[in-house]
Amino acid sequence: MWIDSHCHLDSSAFDVDRDAVVAQSRAAGVAAIVNLPGHVDHFAQAKATRERYGCLTGYGVHPMWVAGPHSTSNREDIATVRAWVERENPELIGEIGLDFFIPDANQREQEWFFSEQLKIARDFDLAVSLHVRRSQDHILKHLRRIKVRGGFAHAFNGSAQQAAEFIKLGFCLGFGGTATFPQAQRIRALLHDVPLEHVVVETDAPDIPPSFLGTMGSTARNSPVYLPQIGHLLAQVRGIPAGGFAAATTATVHRVLALG
Repeated sequence: MWIDSHCHLDSSAFDVDRDAVVAQSRAAGVAAIVNLPGHVDHFAQAKATRERYGCLTGYGVHPMWVAGPHSTSNREDIATVRAWVERENPELIGEIGLDFFIPDANQREQEWFFSEQLKIARDFDLAVSLHVRRSQDHILKHLRRIKVRGGFAHAFNGSAQQAAEFIKLGFCLGFGGTATFPQAQRIRALLHDVPLEHVVVETDAPDIPPSFLGTMGSTARNSPVYLPQIGHLLAQVRGIPAGGFAAATTATVHRVLALG
């Protein structure tokens, strides 16, 4: 059985067939889905998704809602995040982090939101799902300053040295669609070399579609239905049987989220 450690099942991309997607995912061997909304306006839908499908759920403000062309967040949203976490008792905080790739990145505001949400994770002793894009060292700086229990570095694409620093701080590295492309040599090398107990699999659905859905950068809708296929391809990169890879990555999610 597999666990999708990073998904956006509450996305409007699944409004037409969400029930079918969940049913097909379960039939394919996906035991659980970690669902992560990115804006306070999405929290109610995420809660409904959790209640209907039993998703593992995080609450948090994604950096792309803090800065860039889609920015609609304000600092009062932090109080909203804290209130939802206190009331709903989620499994983790996320998706939060830093993104210095987007235009008008407004680094100062992103870092304020990130540090405040790390404080929420610390205060409630929750794991964190990290968005890390061209910001690895800055995120490490905040993680060293504000201690949290660990979590997942989603779609990790940093160096081996940076990976080792995240692991020291209790984080596992998420691999998904990008690592299924043979030309993604650096990410595949990292996937091959990272200790297995620090690897998790993810879809980021509806985003980051795998190689069997088209070329890299395709706009095809990704789905948790595809997680077992993605997992098989990642297991090949590791050079281990898919069943063992599924068992190991599932156990890692359980450990990180302190699931029974």
